[in-house]
Amino acid sequence: MNIYMERKKRLLATLAEQGIGSALITSPTNVYYLTGFLCNPHERFMGLLLHERQEALFVPLLDKDAAIEAGYPADIVTVSDTEDAYELLGNRLPERGGRFGVEMNAVSMAQGEKLRALLPDAVFADAEPAIMGLRLKKSEDEIAKVRHAIDIVEKVVDFAASRAVLGMTEIELTAELEYQMRKLGASKPAFESIVLAGARSALPHGKPGDYAIARGDYVLIDIGVVADGYCSDITRTFIMGEASKEQERIYETVLAANMAGIARAKAGVALAELDAAARDVIAAAGYGDYFTHRVGHGFGMDVHESPSLHGANRTLAEPGLLFTIEPGIYVPGVGGVRIEDDVYIRADGSADVLTSYSKALRVLG
Repeated sequence: MNIYMERKKRLLATLAEQGIGSALITSPTNVYYLTGFLCNPHERFMGLLLHERQEALFVPLLDKDAAIEAGYPADIVTVSDTEDAYELLGNRLPERGGRFGVEMNAVSMAQGEKLRALLPDAVFADAEPAIMGLRLKKSEDEIAKVRHAIDIVEKVVDFAASRAVLGMTEIELTAELEYQMRKLGASKPAFESIVLAGARSALPHGKPGDYAIARGDYVLIDIGVVADGYCSDITRTFIMGEASKEQERIYETVLAANMAGIARAKAGVALAELDAAARDVIAAAGYGDYFTHRVGHGFGMDVHESPSLHGANRTLAEPGLLFTIEPGIYVPGVGGVRIEDDVYIRADGSADVLTSYSKALRVLG
């Protein structure tokens, strides 16, 4: 049994425990996770119909060959631009009553209305938690793909450190980094790349603009790539020219918080404690009001997945979890520092820090 058949078998078993007999999976990422077929259908219909006795993959007609090439073994139903996808779906439904699973976060109101018209006697249930429960724990094969994505992005970070010069704008450096991502084998950025300098580095999720890097600026680079369907996510903060004493103190505080969060990471520890370990370091240094977000998040096929590493999450870390540790300090008018690493909980319960790019403060220029 290949990995995709195993995943579908486990999903159907979980759904059956919830009384869900059939499910339609429409999120492209979840379809990829369950079939190995990756497609962006844009406005066209795509979905995986699952039932213990029947399975069908609905794809736009123009993507049929790609689905075959991906090795999808079951029934492929093509949908041309002139056909009614829901009529074709109705022809394949093994049953029209009972509890029918859909991903509530992926189905639009328009799609929902069409499904209700097709299945007036069905009760719709959310199948997404069951899928995300499978995706939560990463296998060693998945981690190998993540490592590849990390290898690419760390090379891009190193390129950034060598390429950034006085007078270069944030958007210019961003463009060069994203070109390097593709050149090194990434399929795309994992998210909108963040390159911020000077006081603008105090914007945790700011967008690169026309600001030109000046001497004495922090240069914050938060980037990730997708490779083999899996993401990486890393942040490093540099200084252009000589750092002030305050800048050094802020940087060293964030670094200590990052290391404290990582040190607390192991199976059996509440995720809230990882957040607290990092946050306590920053608060003790007097910068508590300037750390304005959770300490980390899960990732994998999407750059933001469960779990969420915040102060109220008492869920225990367990083997298979993959997440970031990324404390930051953001002082208006001065700038911001964030240091982010990717961490995996091994089978033995210990933490494996997958990112390896140096965290010592690097002076540029």
